[in-house]
Amino acid sequence: MHVLEGMEGKVAIITGAGRGLGRSEAVEYAREGAKVVVNDFAPPGAENPADTVVAEIRDAGGDALAHTGDVADWDTAKGLVQLAVDTYGSLDILVNNAGILRDRMLFNMSEEEWDAVIRVHLKGHFCTMRHAGEYWRDKSKAADGPVYGRIINTSSEAGLLGSAGQANYSAAKGGIIQLTLVAAQGLGRYGVNANAIAPRANTQMTESLGGFDAKEGDFEVFATDNVSPLVAYLGSPQAAKVTGQVFIVYGRQITVLAGPTADTQFEVTDHWTPDNVAEVLTPFYAGRAPLRDGMLMKY
Repeated sequence: MHVLEGMEGKVAIITGAGRGLGRSEAVEYAREGAKVVVNDFAPPGAENPADTVVAEIRDAGGDALAHTGDVADWDTAKGLVQLAVDTYGSLDILVNNAGILRDRMLFNMSEEEWDAVIRVHLKGHFCTMRHAGEYWRDKSKAADGPVYGRIINTSSEAGLLGSAGQANYSAAKGGIIQLTLVAAQGLGRYGVNANAIAPRANTQMTESLGGFDAKEGDFEVFATDNVSPLVAYLGSPQAAKVTGQVFIVYGRQITVLAGPTADTQFEVTDHWTPDNVAEVLTPFYAGRAPLRDGMLMKY
């Protein structure tokens, strides 16, 4: 059953779509009539869950194909975009999900753990966005006007507030938000919208954390299917005026985040010195608790 107008025949790439959020999003897009390129990495010769998702979509009457490459590899990401265009004649939507975890406290994290997570999350988002962005720019120039383009990136609340045991992941997810804002500003003239979600969902990446199996009666609070409708909407024509936004989404809630805002401004009549900086900031922070345990404490 198609609910969103204008989605029939749209072409979507969804990375990290062999399981979890990506799988749910791929199935949702196919249900809306989109043609889906399902990406998930697997070494040569290994079984890839992307093939299972493609079979599921095709069995339900949808159109999909699998791509098993590493999206953090420059040429592979370019090939992924080209695969969608060569197979379906276009690319309309890019949904980035691919990611891994290598959790460790900051003082224990290895260089390899840092590099791996930054590479898959942040570079993986960048590579696909870069090549899709070039495709849409060239298409817009050829058409002498805006085209249809949607980018939906996957960030996290760790990228907003930090997470003590996830220096690599938090930094990557924060970077993804900034990449999203850059894309919204830089690609908007060509007709491309870019948004990010910060989902809470029960996936392979969160199952070890506990609490993500919560239920309210029969309702699974952190089911991935609670997230995919927003992602489908953001890829649709109905979201034409939605760009440069970040959404926290889980359960029955969608929270629209405001951009950074000023808290308090201090001025001096002459110039700043260490002494007068201390005179204004020390009493100000005396009434405020510090950032601890991933939460900004209130007064």
